[in-house]
Amino acid sequence: MIQSQTPFDLVLRDGLVVDGTGAPPRRADVAIRGDRIAAVGALGPCPDVPGLDASGLAVAPGFIDAHAHDDQAVFARADSEPKLSQGVTTVVVGNCGISLAPLTLGGDPPPPLNLLGPRERFRFPTFRAYVEALRAAPLPVNVAALVGHGTLRVRRLDDYARPAAPEEVRTMARDVAEAMDAGAAGLSCGLEYPTNRGADADEVVALASAAARAGGRLCMHIRDEFDGVAGAVREALDCARRSGAFLVLSHQKVAGASNRGRSAELLEIYRRDGAGLPFAIDAYPYTAGSTVLDASRLPYSREVLVAWSRPHPELSGWTLERIRARWECSAEEAVARLLPAGAIYFHMDQADVDRFLTWERCMVGSDGLPHDRHPHPRLWGAFARVLGDCARDRGLFPLQEAVRRMTALPAQVFGLADRGTVREGAYADLVLFDPERVRDRATYAEPRQPAEGIERVFVNGRQAWPAPAGESGRWGRFLPGGGRG
Repeated sequence: MIQSQTPFDLVLRDGLVVDGTGAPPRRADVAIRGDRIAAVGALGPCPDVPGLDASGLAVAPGFIDAHAHDDQAVFARADSEPKLSQGVTTVVVGNCGISLAPLTLGGDPPPPLNLLGPRERFRFPTFRAYVEALRAAPLPVNVAALVGHGTLRVRRLDDYARPAAPEEVRTMARDVAEAMDAGAAGLSCGLEYPTNRGADADEVVALASAAARAGGRLCMHIRDEFDGVAGAVREALDCARRSGAFLVLSHQKVAGASNRGRSAELLEIYRRDGAGLPFAIDAYPYTAGSTVLDASRLPYSREVLVAWSRPHPELSGWTLERIRARWECSAEEAVARLLPAGAIYFHMDQADVDRFLTWERCMVGSDGLPHDRHPHPRLWGAFARVLGDCARDRGLFPLQEAVRRMTALPAQVFGLADRGTVREGAYADLVLFDPERVRDRATYAEPRQPAEGIERVFVNGRQAWPAPAGESGRWGRFLPGGGRG
């Protein structure tokens, strides 16, 4: 029995500790002192220390969303409820080449930067200014931030559709170095998007090298997730090898009916071409993706659901087929009339989704878009769906492995020191959930539904969900990447 010499602030009693390492769950008490876990084990009586009965509940590290677009949402508690309500205590923002900083705009943000909101959101001329705003804000969750390649190209190029000139590449590399010095976790690319498409591999390598020199990661939304997916994955692996950066392949998928089953091909590429490389992937447990509305994606999609439209906000949540029929026009014409807009694309096969999710180095990333009028249900449900549907109901992996993919693995990948495990000395980011009841409730028709079975969430030792009466519940912090603090 552990004897405490210093009073604890709170003891979680008799929970099923799923510690994030992949070890089998075990019954134990977890004590919190300040922002840290002070003890784990059979603690015995602790006079005058508040206790919380966790019997019947799993006690796990707070979940880390390895692929988020909450760059702006973290400044508003309401926009972070989708994360806290499913047990997420840390988000990695700035993915897909899309970051709020360093960029100010005189006009509307070009797609896909508009996924983060209107131009007034882009108010940070340097990455350090963004970090300072995060440090000053009462954050609902912890935030690690990537600097976006697309953002840099919009900032530095007069025409981002073209390749960058050598001097422009050097200037963007300095931007990356400055972002890393301010605490960025690495560089993200979105080579499939118009803002990034003009970049060649040499440009990516130059910027990724600047990130790698400071311990940063290279997170790549690859150039093609459809017919050219194999070549796009090889390009990303080659960029990582040449730059020396730890690679994260973002929201791995094979999209389109003609590509069904090719996940097995990609896993073989991981094994063969990725041998000896430090890399991981992230994925979400759904067969539909979501991004900006683009007519080029229509041939690969079984169905398209409009997530938002600036000229026609009233049509959010409608299928493109319904809109086309109402307007009596082609799907392509309907897209043109809806733009700028976002969409949900039904274009993946469940077997492929499962194959990525069960690969040993796959993290869970929601890829949720919090500013969509009718968001993809992954925003509110991805982590609960992994625990319920994937682990408990379909047995893709045991509970402890589901938790590892959402905690210790992303903490290791992004260098988030003392996060992602339930152990003495770690930060007290914790989630208490009922393993028998936990499930996602968000659907494509009703996406704004909180998960079921998530009982309590602690961020840096304080209860954040549900927030106690009279408290803000905003206990998050900015987390420098690469183990720098």
